[in-house]
Amino acid sequence: MQRRRSKPHSFAERLAEERIRLQLWAETLPSGPAKQQLLQKIQQIETADRIDKWLSSPGLQPPR
Repeated sequence: MQRRRSKPHSFAERLAEERIRLQLWAETLPSGPAKQQLLQKIQQIETADRIDKWLSSPGLQPPR
């Protein structure tokens, strides 16, 4: 029996899925340290997404 493999997801898609998952989880938690940690992780994911977009932008020039 062969294993079916799904097409690989891009880094941006994986970040977006993880951000949504963490946001839904954070909504269920009461205010406190656990929720703060999740919100911090969401900010890190958003930063990683911005950096990825910046690095893959056509205006970025390679070092000379």
